[in-house]
Amino acid sequence: MRVASLAILFAAAIAVASSANAADVAAGKAKAELCAACHGENGISQTENIPSLAGQPDQFLQWQLVFFRAGSRKNEQMQPIVEEITNEDIRNLGAYFASLTPFKGGKDDNPDLSEKGKQAAAGRRCASCHGDSYAGTKAVARLAGQREEYLVKALHDYKAGQRVGGGVAAMADVAYHMSDEEITALAHYLAHL
Repeated sequence: MRVASLAILFAAAIAVASSANAADVAAGKAKAELCAACHGENGISQTENIPSLAGQPDQFLQWQLVFFRAGSRKNEQMQPIVEEITNEDIRNLGAYFASLTPFKGGKDDNPDLSEKGKQAAAGRRCASCHGDSYAGTKAVARLAGQREEYLVKALHDYKAGQRVGGGVAAMADVAYHMSDEEITALAHYLAHL
């Protein structure tokens, strides 16, 4: 209930604030210097289990920062950072990372596994939320080109009920029924798009 109330308040605040103050991409870029240590130069992560942020939808990024700041999404490295950012910082960071060119999946070293992942994506109807190209939309994450091991971790976290925020009910329900093999194949497929 608390997360739902926070979500409604955040959505209202964003709607009011966005009409009064447009996001400042340059200010977001300056603030994102702190993010580069983990999330990589230009939002392309080179660190295991740390997601790339480049090209993620603006609203998705803003929601995740709010969930971290509210404590409903937990991460030891993120907690001290989000405690120091303002709503304006959140708007600016969302706009900045959304403006960056996302990583295009690298060379696929296992096309058979990708084919299994493609079948899993179709069977689990991933495109119904994440879009046909898996680029995400509005408050739904971009999956295409994301770090493979991060996708595996995220799906296992949803499956175990350890990750909340956003479409947690849908993601928890989808991931709960996935086998480890299916998670591995799906992550491989998406990472190489």
